[in-house]
This record gives sequence, C-alpha cells and structure tokens, in this order.
Amino acid sequence: MTFADLGLCKPLLDAIKDQGYTKPSPIQQQAIPIILEKKDVLAGAQTGTGKTAGFTLPILQRLFDKKREKGKPHVRALILTPTRELAAQVGENVQTYGKYLPFKSTIIFGGVGINPQKAAIRKGVDILIATPGRLLDLISQDSLDLGRVEFFVLDEADRMLDMGFIHDIKKVLALLPEHRQNLLFSATFSNDIKKLADKLLNNPELIEVARRNTSSESVAQVVHHVDRERKRELLIHLIKKGDWKQVLVFTRTKHGANRLSEQLNRFDISASAIHGNKSQGARTKALSDFKAGNIKVLVATDIAARGIDIDQLPHVVNFELPNIAEDYVHRIGRTGRAGREGEAVSLVCVDEHEYLKGIEKLINKEIEKVDIEGFDVDRSIKAEPITQGRGGRGGSRGGSNNKGNSSRNNRNGNDNRNSKSATRNNSRNNSNGSRNNSRKTQGKSSGKA
Repeated sequence: MTFADLGLCKPLLDAIKDQGYTKPSPIQQQAIPIILEKKDVLAGAQTGTGKTAGFTLPILQRLFDKKREKGKPHVRALILTPTRELAAQVGENVQTYGKYLPFKSTIIFGGVGINPQKAAIRKGVDILIATPGRLLDLISQDSLDLGRVEFFVLDEADRMLDMGFIHDIKKVLALLPEHRQNLLFSATFSNDIKKLADKLLNNPELIEVARRNTSSESVAQVVHHVDRERKRELLIHLIKKGDWKQVLVFTRTKHGANRLSEQLNRFDISASAIHGNKSQGARTKALSDFKAGNIKVLVATDIAARGIDIDQLPHVVNFELPNIAEDYVHRIGRTGRAGREGEAVSLVCVDEHEYLKGIEKLINKEIEKVDIEGFDVDRSIKAEPITQGRGGRGGSRGGSNNKGNSSRNNRNGNDNRNSKSATRNNSRNNSNGSRNNSRKTQGKSSGKA
C-alpha cells in the first residue's frame, strides 16, 4: 500500500515525498481511511509508530476537501497535547505536511509570552495545536473562540489524564460545538481512558497496532541490578565502555536531573537537563544540542521528555524506574522509533524491585537481567522508601497500581512549569500573571504544560 492508495491529494503526496516516505506505517494505514470516512477514532498506538501523521494527514485532507469560507480563517481543527515539546512536534508535523496547502496553523503553550500567541490567533488560524493550560488562559481572556471547531484531537490522552488535566479537558469539551469529529490517541489504555472515550467519542472505530499496554518489539530491554549509590558510576561505565554517542536518561525528579547532568559533565561526558523548571528557551536549546550531537546525554523527567522525537536515538536509560508503570512504556518509546532498533537500559536498585514487578506485569514480559562485572550487588543493603523530591510522588510503591489522584496531583507539583509552590493557583499565577483571578479554583488539574 502507498500513500496514494489512501486517497490523499497531490499537495499532501508531494509533501510526503519530500520527507522521503513511500509507504504508510500500520497505524497510518488503519487510521487515515477511517478518519477520511468522518468517523470518530479511539487509537492505541505507541510513540514512534507514525501516529502523529496518522491524524494530521487526514485532517489536512478533510480541510482541503471542504471549501474554505471567505474572510479570516477560524479554528477548524484543535489538537490538544499534554506538553510543550509534544505540541511543538505536532505543530512541526502539520507544517511539514501542509506546506503546499493554504491552511494556517499555530502552536500555543505556556512558559513563553502570551502576546505573540494572541497576535497569531488574531491573524486567523485553521489548525490550533495547544496545551490545556494556555488554551484556557486565552479563552478566559476572550482571545480565542472554539465555537466552529470541526476536528478535535486528544493526543497522548493517557499522559493528559496522568498529569491531572481531566477537568481542563472537560472545560474545553464544553466549549466545542456538539457536531464534530473526535480522535483520541493513547499509548496505553486504562479504565480512566475508557471512561473518557465513552464521554468524548461517538461510536468510535477502535484501532490497535499492537497489544494494549505493551512495549515496542523493536526495543531491546535489559535490567542491570546495582546498588543505589553506584548508579552514576555504572551509567558512566556503560557510556564510556560502549562509546555511546547519544543517550536519553530518565530521572524521577527535576533536582535529580540537574544533579546527574552536572555529575556527568564533571566526568567529561557532555550533558544537559530538561524539565519543567527550565525556561522554554533552555529546554529548546538543550533538545536542539542533543539532536545536533553537541551533547551526548540529555537527562529528562517524564513530563518534559514527552514529545521528544529523535530519529535513530540508540539508547534510553532509566536511571530511576518510574513509579507509574505506564511511564516505562512511554520512556522506552523514545528509541526504536519508526521500526528502527533501539536499546532501553534500566538501572535498578533494591528500592525499586516493586516498581520493576509492576512494569513487567503491565507489559506482560520479564525483562532480561544482566549483571555487569565489577558492579556486584551488596545483598546486605536493605530497601528504603523512595522519596520523590519536593511535593513527593512517592506514596504507594505498587508500580502500575499507583494510579490514584494523589499520585497524579503530586506528579503535577513535581514537574510543573515554573512552580515554586505545590499549589496550582501559585503555579498558574507564576507562569501567567495575566490569568483572571476568577479562575483560581480549578479542581485538580494543576499539571500545566
């Protein structure tokens, strides 16, 4: 099957050809025809499968098929993402494939000035890619109207719920017209996702390109057991012995990311950290340096890493296992993208054995355990409770079972945009002083991107 077989117009086919693609991926083969048939979609797709093009291409095609009204463009397609990085990635995808079409798109997210975003919206926008917090900011300031949206996409819905955005999502849905096409994409399916789908989607077509809640088969996974105090030493050993050129490393906390980055630099391994407390400019520069090969290691927290899309990224390292098992699937999905091979290495100390059990239960697979010479585990060391940094995400240590609201709210405080406080009101006011005071009570949706 080719892209031409999917019924895409010549401007889209030309843009696809410019990117060097000839055949659609499995998710694209399934999703594009269904979306073109104007049906709602519930899609289970891992990162790196081409899912973004799986919805941007048919949306662009449908916009192309419908006559554009005269006058200034209005928002016809709304794509909601959990993080700034993912919003930027989706926006780049829309620009890439829509470059021969007349539609205007823009990206809006927090952490940067709001006035340029207002100006872009005033000029007219057909396709809007947004994070929930800044979207509601603009709506509260009467800078945006969603009353004529025809297509609504909820991308990485599982992460959206995990970050506590459910109330913001409900507010956005209340502002959309009743008759529209809805597309929900999620790498994992939980009961919460099913409940959201029931409310959002109208007789949806279910698309799954892999078994639910599974890790990518193109990623080789391995666990190295190590004492907690020797993790950094083992990471440095692996990077230097393997001559790793590009490594994405995950930590649980922002402080941990900063500290590890500084330590790696002291050992002549170039590294930068990316997390929610970094300015958007710093995050963009760190990611750009990493993609360009100017630094070997990018140390990231889960939320900040969402949307990182790097071709042929060879190595992902879990310096610390996530306390929510689904995050493991998302983390290792940064490598082995688009059918390429990748390696995911997890450094596991005695404190994290329950997390590892939860992960293996979720993916229904026992991960290979490999001992590294010179890093024998000291069996006399006892497990200690895992502290999650300021605002704590610790609580339950039950791996995939740690899904309660408290853990989600704590996660929000742990990776919020510029938060100096655990409360949502302060984080929103810090990140956006122009926010209307009447919106101070926002429930639990504190995880602004």
